[in-house]
Amino acid sequence: MLPYTEFRILDINAESLGVPTSLLMENAGRAVAKTVSDRLGAHKHILVICGTGNNGGDGFVAARYLRKENKVSVLLARPVAEIKTAISREAFLAVKDLVVGEAGKDLSDFDVIVDALLGTGVKGQLSEPYSSLIDRINQSSRPVVAVDVPSGFGADKAVRPTVTVTFHDAKVGMTKDNSGEIVIADIGIPLDAVKYVGPGEFVHYPIPSPDSHKGMNGRVLIIGGGPYTGAPALAGFGAYRIKVDLVRIATPARSYLPIAGYSPNFIVHELSGDFLTDRDVPTVIELIKNVDAVLIGPGLGSAEETLHAIRAIVKACDKPLVIDADAITAVSKDRSVLVGKSGVITPHAGEFMTLSGGKLPADYELRRKPAMELAEAIGYTILLKGRIDVIADGHRCKLNRTGNAGMSVGGTGDVLAGQVVGLLSRGVAPFDAARIAAYVNGAAGDLAYETLGFSLLATDVIDHIPLVLKQQLDRYL
Repeated sequence: MLPYTEFRILDINAESLGVPTSLLMENAGRAVAKTVSDRLGAHKHILVICGTGNNGGDGFVAARYLRKENKVSVLLARPVAEIKTAISREAFLAVKDLVVGEAGKDLSDFDVIVDALLGTGVKGQLSEPYSSLIDRINQSSRPVVAVDVPSGFGADKAVRPTVTVTFHDAKVGMTKDNSGEIVIADIGIPLDAVKYVGPGEFVHYPIPSPDSHKGMNGRVLIIGGGPYTGAPALAGFGAYRIKVDLVRIATPARSYLPIAGYSPNFIVHELSGDFLTDRDVPTVIELIKNVDAVLIGPGLGSAEETLHAIRAIVKACDKPLVIDADAITAVSKDRSVLVGKSGVITPHAGEFMTLSGGKLPADYELRRKPAMELAEAIGYTILLKGRIDVIADGHRCKLNRTGNAGMSVGGTGDVLAGQVVGLLSRGVAPFDAARIAAYVNGAAGDLAYETLGFSLLATDVIDHIPLVLKQQLDRYL
């Protein structure tokens, strides 16, 4: 079973792969009509009750098929002008002559009721006319076939159907008690829409409120630098470009001035020495109190005293964490510091084997299993970087194929880690943050490649992140 939001993601990903939502709606409506015929026979008087969204559109298509062998009426919950999507309006035109205008019609006059009133994602107390229509459906004593989910599923009241025709897979929470007989219909969602991340993942992207003020859209702390100055700065730019309000960077004294000089957008905190050590742990823990998510690792180096300090910080951190680069080496030596924490770890193949203690297949398809096993064992989402990224949380796994060989240049992984922590700081769940960031990072690299070829730099990836966001959010949300 999948959460209902995943089905919206699949719709969008299918469309991006050339399978239009209109075709999915056609297949869904046909599947509903077939189920009605198979279970209840033909030559019936059927009432299809439709809402204003795509669930209603599925109902219009079902009515079109059912009218071939039945007397069919369509009852609209709201006026025609309120039908929300173009594909639903198109589906309505084929059955507009079937509409009955009497909202108070006795539903017991019909042999069968098709419930296409409300789809997934409904919560709380239902408004009118939906609440009354659900009551009337339940009081009709007629066989009810629900489209995708029983209307009101997840709200204060719901239709109690005889059969529910659900699409692609059952939704989380569906049982025989609340959904009747559950028929799972294949409506043509391509396998790649399920397997790979795509623009649909932006369903989980948090759109800033028009009333936002500074700090409402994420505050990030990056703990990095010392031996290397560029990595934490690149991560900071990645966080800003995915959209956060504040980026703080805690860095050893030797890298303080270079990082502070990279951009006035960073709030840079100078630590005590040339490397991160245990002396800095109290300072860092105090800084963590004022942010929403933490990235640790970029550019810190692998000195033993640094690795010890990393483990102390991870163990004490009570905010969502991204563990990257040298911090992966640190926690690999004592995974107990991860217990009770949440976040994302971003290893490349070598770091993954160090962390897991096992081998990693060269075949990216075969990497799903070890990634899932490690994620389940440590309680973190794994974003295993490679030509094809593997994102796993122990329960789910998706692959990302955006990106190109030009992104082997140093720093693109830091940009990726910055995007992940930026999304975590805005309340995005670890698995969702990892899959959005992986897709965006690779897509930004692909846009950079269009003009720069293999000569692209990590900063070029950063520069193209806003275009990826704008293209996808404008198109699909």
